[in-house]
Amino acid sequence: MTESSPPIDETPLRADALRNRERILAAADEVFLERGADASLEDVAKRAKVGIGTLYRRFPTRDALLGALCDERLLALAANSRKRDDVLDPGMSLRAFMVELATHASHYQGLAVLFGTMLKSHTTGCYAGAEEGRRLLQRAQKARAVAKNVSFDDLLYVITAASLAVEQGGPVKSRVTHLIDLFLDGIKMR
Repeated sequence: MTESSPPIDETPLRADALRNRERILAAADEVFLERGADASLEDVAKRAKVGIGTLYRRFPTRDALLGALCDERLLALAANSRKRDDVLDPGMSLRAFMVELATHASHYQGLAVLFGTMLKSHTTGCYAGAEEGRRLLQRAQKARAVAKNVSFDDLLYVITAASLAVEQGGPVKSRVTHLIDLFLDGIKMR
């Protein structure tokens, strides 16, 4: 599977496997909110009342678990972004999406560090978020709002940096917006 290939559809889960998956996701959300994204996966399994093997069968890596937790939010962010195409110019659309991603990347303490890798986990939401970011970047470059030599990975580095800065304190939304604006000013076509 390549970075830009769509996620592979999973076969439908048995009822007990689906219940375990939902319990794991609910427990992970609670544990990560309490202790951060680097909390023990054993603690997640205990809170979900499943064995660690069950957790790893469903989510083989921490990134896969975080990706599944973030799926709905990332799908919504991507869908909302596409709706702005007729309202905002390409540069402002890219800015708005970057601010939303950076704000989301600080949902759990420590998520920002893993965010770029998590977006490559090939869950449906992660795939949608990454593809929307790439689409917006290409659109902004075509409109000459962003330099041609800027890559999607460059955007991820900035989103990660802004999210990490927010973890150090300060109002999330205004600080993220300020940092993203500083970056976008630096990559405008001259």
